[in-house]
Formats: sequence, structure tokens, C-alpha cells
Amino acid sequence: MRFIYALFIFLFLTNPLFSQNYSSLIINKKTKLPIEYVNIGIVGKNVGTVSDINGKYDLTIDSQFNNDTLLVSCIGYYPFSIKISDYHKLADKNIYLDEKIFEIHEVVIKPKDYKQKILGVESKSKIMSAGFKENKLGYELGILMKVKKSAILEKVIINFSACSYDTIFYRLNIYKCTDKMQFENILQKPIYIKLPKDKIHEPVLIDLKPIDLVVQGDFLVTLEHVKDLGPGYLYFCAGIGNKTYYRKTSQGIWETAPVGISISVDAKVEK
Repeated sequence: MRFIYALFIFLFLTNPLFSQNYSSLIINKKTKLPIEYVNIGIVGKNVGTVSDINGKYDLTIDSQFNNDTLLVSCIGYYPFSIKISDYHKLADKNIYLDEKIFEIHEVVIKPKDYKQKILGVESKSKIMSAGFKENKLGYELGILMKVKKSAILEKVIINFSACSYDTIFYRLNIYKCTDKMQFENILQKPIYIKLPKDKIHEPVLIDLKPIDLVVQGDFLVTLEHVKDLGPGYLYFCAGIGNKTYYRKTSQGIWETAPVGISISVDAKVEK
């Protein structure tokens, strides 16, 4: 009898968790057109996803997150955030984003004050590998580049070791450090890497010179899984002595792993 009474009290005091699934669109507020590959998730909770090529997203949210914040972000747009409890109440779950207006700044290069340098991990060995072991939208892996002053980024080099997909499709992200394990994307337009399987056996080079990208201090370069590629994997060459920064889904928490995947940057670094 005491057991039944205790069980009743436990059930009475415990808040049951309910899950709700939402399927809707992310739309350009001005043009009314859908926006592809947008990050949407609960800040710091590893609950999130990426919109597809038609701007559609599917997201399941448990009631335990009612007091947390849903964040929607995309390169070239202002972010949108809303408390989960308020999001539940929205009659229209479509999310409308405003395009950013960027100012063009002149880049002044002083050759005598800079030196050419390769930052990051350059490993080409396939003995050690790490990478995307599953088809999970928003999963992101990268390397922190250490810079004391400023750097002019010219080229990203990536060395892959194995791939099960016929064609890969990932987004390259470049973040500035805003705080410990906190980063902000500095690209004005998205950079996508689309390659057939037979092209990843050689180093993959991404030319950054046309976008005149200058960073101040440490920055993070990542690849992000933004498209549903089906079951499979993509692995990088890797080495010890560096850390890989990763987050499991859109707007999730950043973590580190004690192996460095082969992502490097050819840059002019201020002396």
C-alpha cells in the first residue's frame, strides 16, 4: 500500500514530457522565396536541423525545452530567435528572415608586414582518420587556426581519406572567436563544396582570394553536413597534436576531440 502511495506521489510531481513535430518553411522576407540550407535549432541543446533546398525544415521539440531559445541563422541573413514556448503558440510556423546589407571595406596589403604561412592540420596520411560517420544535418567539424594579429586568407586545403557517397555536398564555414568556445560566422555568402567521389583522393582546394577575407586573431574553419545524402560517411586524413572542434547539430554546443582533421589555410599572416 505504501508503495502504491509513493508511486502516486511520484507521478503527480513529475512533469510528463511531450514532443511536438513541426514541418514548415524558412522564407526570404523580401522576395517571399524559400531559403535553402538554413540552420535552425535550440541554442546549446543539440536539437536542430537544416532546411532543405526548398527551404523546408522538420523539427521535433520536447516540452522540456519550453524555456529555451530557438535560433534560426543563415549566411547573408540576420538571425531570428524566439522562446520555444512562444514558438509553440505561433499559428504560422513559417520563419521569415531579413537579408543583411554588407558594407564594402577596402583591404590594404602591406607585403613587408606579412609572411606566407600554412595554418591548421596538413596531414595526408590515411592511417588515422576521423570525420562524418553518419548522415546528420547540421553536424559540423573543423580546426581552430591560431593567429596572434591579423591574417589574409587565400586558400583552404582539405585532405579526405575515405568516402562512401557518390557525390559529396558540404558547406564551408569560417568563424571568428567571440569568446571561449563561442564563434560567429564571418562569411557574407555561403561556400559549398560539391565533388564526385573520385575527386576527393587529391587535396581539395577552395580559393578565398576573390572574397578578400581578413581575420583578426584566432578563427575556426569547418565543414558542415547540410544536405541529406542518405546513409554513408566521409572521413578526413587526421593527425595527433591538434583538436577537432565539432558540434552535433545546428545551434548545438561546441566540443573538441583529441585528433585533428586535415583542414589547413594558406594565408598571409601579420608579423
